[in-house]
Amino acid sequence: MRKAAGQLRGRAARLARLMPSGPSTAARTPFVLLVVVLLGGGLITLLLLNSSLNEGSFKLSELRKNTTELTDQEQELQRDVDQRSAPDALQRRARELGMVPGGNPAFLGPDGTVQGVPGQATALPSPPATTPPATTPPVSPAAQATPATPAAPTTSVAPQPSTTPGR
Repeated sequence: MRKAAGQLRGRAARLARLMPSGPSTAARTPFVLLVVVLLGGGLITLLLLNSSLNEGSFKLSELRKNTTELTDQEQELQRDVDQRSAPDALQRRARELGMVPGGNPAFLGPDGTVQGVPGQATALPSPPATTPPATTPPVSPAAQATPATPAAPTTSVAPQPSTTPGR
């Protein structure tokens, strides 16, 4: 066995003589630079990607906040519309504007016949309000007692101007 070990030493010694005798860093330098550049580039890429994701997260959070605010505003406006479109609110606003309920309706048939007896709109007694009641032009008792004939044109009472400020 000693003989085999001695031959290897001799062979290894011959191979060592073929290698340059000084430390060789010239072959390692490009590889080390390549590894450093790849690691540095990877770190910079991760940093930029992380920054981009954080920026997107902030934008998403801001958009969610805006969506919540706009949803709340939409619901508030819808409640306001629902309150103003309720029948009692519409009736109260119409009275404030001086409007009165219509009289008996009359309908024209396709052949030109009048169905129903038209009547003039008269103001109903209004509930006590903070604004003065709307005045309607006086109607003669004879006009109230006799209904208009179907061929005669009907007159309507024009709404009085509103006395409430701001509208």
